This record gives sequence, structure tokens and C-alpha cells, in this order.
Amino acid sequence: MNPPVPLSSLAPGAKAVVTGIQVPVEHRARFLEMGLLVGTPVELIRFAPLGDPIEIRVRGYNLSLRKHEADQIQVRPA
Repeated sequence: MNPPVPLSSLAPGAKAVVTGIQVPVEHRARFLEMGLLVGTPVELIRFAPLGDPIEIRVRGYNLSLRKHEADQIQVRPA
């Protein structure tokens, strides 16, 4: 089984499952509202030309996250 890695370390086109969200409590609700829950499948779509933001597909829609936010989301590559 693959060890958890930060979402930002995936390659474009890679699929993974969220295993943990390590954000401060005051920001956790925002991630939950966007559909990023433990156990949720995600796919990294692309990086912006300068590497920030990162576009992912989660629950059937595309979502852009800042790289520092994606660093705090742990995923297990599928």
C-alpha cells in the first residue's frame, strides 16, 4: 500500500484518495464545504504555469487550490 503524500506532490493526471487534512481548525470547514473529506477520490488535473494554483477534480467538478493549501492535504495515490 502506498504511503500518504501531499496532494501537491502528485503528477498531472494522477488519481488519489484523501487520507488527511492538516489545516488549522478555523479553515477546516472551508475544505469540508468544497467536498474534500477523508476518503474522497481526487485527480490532479494541472498546475498553473508558475506552479500555483493547482487544479484538481473532486466530486465531479474542478477546484483550484493554492499550493500551500494542497501541501496540507494528505492523499494516498491510487
